[in-house]
Amino acid sequence: MAVHLGNDWDQLLQGEFEQEYYLSLRQFLIGEYRQRTIYPDMYKIFEALKRTSYARTKVVLLGQDPYHGPGQAHGLAFSVPKGVAPPPSLQNIFKELARDLGIPAPAHGCLKPWADQGVLLLNTTLTVRRGQAGSHQGKGWEKFTDRVLQLLNEKETPVVFLLWGRPAQSKQRLITNPRHLVLTAPHPSPLSASRGFFGCGHFSKANEFLASSGQEPVDWRIA
Repeated sequence: MAVHLGNDWDQLLQGEFEQEYYLSLRQFLIGEYRQRTIYPDMYKIFEALKRTSYARTKVVLLGQDPYHGPGQAHGLAFSVPKGVAPPPSLQNIFKELARDLGIPAPAHGCLKPWADQGVLLLNTTLTVRRGQAGSHQGKGWEKFTDRVLQLLNEKETPVVFLLWGRPAQSKQRLITNPRHLVLTAPHPSPLSASRGFFGCGHFSKANEFLASSGQEPVDWRIA
């Protein structure tokens, strides 16, 4: 079954879905979804790319794994559906947003309004077993999402890359184009947020950069 993203990513990634590593990954996932509980729902795996086209991407917020608790993951990094309590990392993101821009924490944790404005909420691994963080790492997803990042690096329009935590920062090697802005900070998880995520000011810095390059800043408020 061919992957259909419904925007310019289809043409850009067409060859990737035919690569041997991806076909192997696909076979692995078929077995996993049949035999185990896997997040997100299989129809939400590529939600980030479906929701934020290549042409519209102006900020990349890079996560690692999808959430591995019931009802949390819906294909957008750090985001949860409405009605699901924001996990601690997302709560800390909202705290920094309030400190940085004075935006109060929203009533829910669904980040679709960001994605719809050009914030690509991309995890480096797009699936996970229930209750087992990192369980689908090393199966091929990293190669796929590295290709996504390489394509974004080639964009002529400047992009802001928000790399929080060491796994995300390891991808900095792929962002070689000097027209882009790379911002790094510790991960917003409770274990590391106090070591430099709080106070990083990435939301205002991203908007300042976008404005300076003639682009519309992101409205970080979530209704």
